[in-house]
Amino acid sequence: MAAQAAEAKFESRNPATDEVVGTFAVMSADEVAAAVRSARSARSAWQAAGFAGRRAALLRWAAWLAAHEHEIVDLVHAENGKPAIAARLELLLTCEHIRWAARNARPVLRERRVRTTALMIDYAARVGYLPYGVVGVIGPWNYPLLTPTGSLAYALAAGNTVVFKPSELTSALGLLLVEGFTAANPELPDGVLVGVTGGGETGTALCRAGVDKIAFTGSGATARKVLATCAATLTPVVAECGGKDAAIVAEDADIAAAARMVAWGAASNAGQTCAGVERVYVVAGVRDAFLTELGRQLADVRPGSDPQAAYGPMTMPGQADVVRRHVADALARGGSALLGGPQAVRGRFVDPIVLVDVPEDSAAVQEETFGPTMTVRTVADVDEAVALANDSRYGLGAAVFSRARGGEIAGRLDAGMVSVNSVLSFAAIPALPFGGRGESGFGRIHGADGLREFARPRSVAARRPGVRGLDVTRFDPYPGTSAVLRAALRVRHRGAPTTGSTTGTTMDGATGTTAGSVTGTTAGSPAGTMAGGAAGRLLRRVRAARR
Repeated sequence: MAAQAAEAKFESRNPATDEVVGTFAVMSADEVAAAVRSARSARSAWQAAGFAGRRAALLRWAAWLAAHEHEIVDLVHAENGKPAIAARLELLLTCEHIRWAARNARPVLRERRVRTTALMIDYAARVGYLPYGVVGVIGPWNYPLLTPTGSLAYALAAGNTVVFKPSELTSALGLLLVEGFTAANPELPDGVLVGVTGGGETGTALCRAGVDKIAFTGSGATARKVLATCAATLTPVVAECGGKDAAIVAEDADIAAAARMVAWGAASNAGQTCAGVERVYVVAGVRDAFLTELGRQLADVRPGSDPQAAYGPMTMPGQADVVRRHVADALARGGSALLGGPQAVRGRFVDPIVLVDVPEDSAAVQEETFGPTMTVRTVADVDEAVALANDSRYGLGAAVFSRARGGEIAGRLDAGMVSVNSVLSFAAIPALPFGGRGESGFGRIHGADGLREFARPRSVAARRPGVRGLDVTRFDPYPGTSAVLRAALRVRHRGAPTTGSTTGTTMDGATGTTAGSVTGTTAGSPAGTMAGGAAGRLLRRVRAARR
């Protein structure tokens, strides 16, 4: 049975021409398990390379990808459908994220000291981060380089080895990422980064193959299947699913800039962007000006198969049907088409569609469309816009356009990421974490949080010889211990902080406000003194209990 499964093949095809781009094996559960074993065997060598060795390997990977720019751009256009400029931008951002992960893993994940409290003055404390071991990455097709690299590079930088299953629609690009890493680092053992190919069954096999964590990007429906499979072995998952991102256009917005960016945020990549703009809420006072400018921006924008087209076809077969259904429902429910309409869906190519005054409970507003469409609703004020933007099962990204209130409005949005006077800018800044809430998934990729997503914290409390503290790890406590515990409760936790207190050092050793000036003790420092106030009296009681 396994031999038969190994012989099964599938093809990736050019979404514009339906020409075959590549043929790949549908890998069996046994083959996936072998890939995981290979990754596990390489784990020790990869971890032994340390931060410096992993940094060098990752930077060589980015250099290899940059050196093969033309080949990669052509393959992205052929297998995914993106025009050349979009493919080149995706490649650049991919290299930027690899570089950031490589250069920042050590400062983010290295062991560091943390402060103790007066009650634990005889201890030093530190926290470090350990790699999970083997991470399985299940990638998407819409950004087949950038999105999986947000997991691959960060997991590798944290010291994990990785087994990567790209989308069956873009398997050639996924295997090219693996090939590039291997070619750039011939001295590394096999298994640091391994590729496996196939469809949903291969992804399920990866979840069951004993990996230590799964990073998944895809639909909410598939995410639920991944979570159910991983639950059987308590395998942790970071999931980046869909979005229904809203843009808010305030009365003081730069209308020309807002319309231009919203148009691009909705239609670029044929709208196949999880954090793209799908809903727009525009304040009544600028509605007409915004719609006029939006129509002007999109009037001549058309998809095509040419590398120089504005955007390409729908990559996934059947996605155009979702667009068609959402548009039909919106129009049947009383909405109108400012631009496009049912006739805009031309096979795998979909022209920009702008739907106006669509009911909030329609499919076009509630469900992810994943096409070059947007709904525009007029609101009385920013308060109404914020309420409607937040009223969604999704919570991935958002955009705000306002000259004076952008930051304040952004702070009120219940989304994982917000761009102010731009769209999607957060995805191009590697230091910013990427992720959402609700139907958009959980966990984070990118940034320091993305590095920590692929590492397990380890806490260490080490007793410091020669420093007297409160010892409660005995059945015959020192005389006065009970009194010290009562005093600690009274001093530290009864009553509210007084007003007008001075800035000093708290009992936890962190800068804050306290009624008296206290000199605290940091982890690993000499015992120090705590003079004056209740904190000082408590510390003297702690020491007295040990005499």
